[in-house]
Amino acid sequence: MTAELTILMLAIVLGLVHIVLASHAASLQRGYRWTASARDKPLSPLTGVAGRLERALQNFIETFPFFAAAVLIAQLARRTDALTFWGALLYLSGRVVYLLLYASGAFLARSIAWNVATLGIVLILLGLW
Repeated sequence: MTAELTILMLAIVLGLVHIVLASHAASLQRGYRWTASARDKPLSPLTGVAGRLERALQNFIETFPFFAAAVLIAQLARRTDALTFWGALLYLSGRVVYLLLYASGAFLARSIAWNVATLGIVLILLGLW
């Protein structure tokens, strides 16, 4: 397995971590009876850490398909090199830092981490050019 595919696998694990953290934080805020319910009634938005974890998860879900597609195209085209490796690594590390910074409520720094992760996707695409 190539390094890029290993990093893609780790990004999937990170996605699962996002889901677990966001769902447990929501359950702590709304109660486990709400978690077990059908959730038919609209509720006010989550606040604090629970809200930030929910938004971080949504942001991960928005960027991950682009990353996964870029890595898979690189694999299918057999065009992996230093750019695709560093791009994948930047994406994963940027997303890990993004999660930590967003959960902590850090101002501006999380946007820098988002840009690092996005640059990672761009590097993979440049490696395919």
